[in-house]
Amino acid sequence: MDDVAEAIADPVRRAILELLRDGPRSAGNLAAAIGDRFRISRPAVSRHLRVLRECGLVRDTLRGRHRHYDLDATRLGELTAWLARFAAPSIWEQRMDALETEVHRTRRDRLRETPTREERTA
Repeated sequence: MDDVAEAIADPVRRAILELLRDGPRSAGNLAAAIGDRFRISRPAVSRHLRVLRECGLVRDTLRGRHRHYDLDATRLGELTAWLARFAAPSIWEQRMDALETEVHRTRRDRLRETPTREERTA
């Protein structure tokens, strides 16, 4: 998880992941898009891609003479789960919890009001 967090801490690598969210792209296409946006060289983009590949966030395949990169978001799951522990519960979660409490309270009250077998036969 630490390597994934470290990888996405960089704005250039986050931008690469956002581009790959829409589908695979060639290394040249990524280098042009990222280079224009961040004013960095193609070798620098290549180093960012290597970091993302080494931590498992992207996969690369060779197609002819061109290398293509594809997003592999499965490694983000562990980090997402860890971050979710710090998020406040959504309003729907709170409402569902309140509903569950009311259902249990109603069931409990009905059970208390229902006469037992001995009480019915007396």
